[in-house]
Amino acid sequence: MRRRVSPDEELMTALYTEHYAVLLSFISRYVHDRHKAEDLVQETLLRAWRHIDHLDPAPGRTRSYLLTIARNVVTNAWRAEQRRPHLVADEAAVEAVPASDNVDQLVEGWLVAEALERLSADHRAVVQAMYYEGQTVADAARNLAVPEGTVKSRAYYAVRALRQAFEEMGVLR
Repeated sequence: MRRRVSPDEELMTALYTEHYAVLLSFISRYVHDRHKAEDLVQETLLRAWRHIDHLDPAPGRTRSYLLTIARNVVTNAWRAEQRRPHLVADEAAVEAVPASDNVDQLVEGWLVAEALERLSADHRAVVQAMYYEGQTVADAARNLAVPEGTVKSRAYYAVRALRQAFEEMGVLR
């Protein structure tokens, strides 16, 4: 048993058979992705079916009506695409975006540099040698030409002075 086909379904089948290739060619001029163009043709035919009562069966009028709908569908798709954020595929551009931690590191670096400026030259030299250059107490004493006990004492008082400088600058940890 064959099911009965409504006149609207027959009309849509005829529209699809007769105009699909033309619509696909028209839309492909604006949309270079074949799959997306096929989707837009389907959307065009779906809109035509929803408003089948507006369809004029006169020769030439049907194709003109479908092409108008297709133009509107392409325009709407383009506008929707423009509203969406674009993904960046360029790895160099992605790497160039600063990480949120970079700002914190820069500010901390400035604060530490400012606090170090507040130390005496002797204390700053010991901090530089031991904490930045990674020297041992013995190496720092040899390079600074002072006894090891003096290096330990200066390191202790330099740390205390740095703590005080940070408190004065409003840095709390």
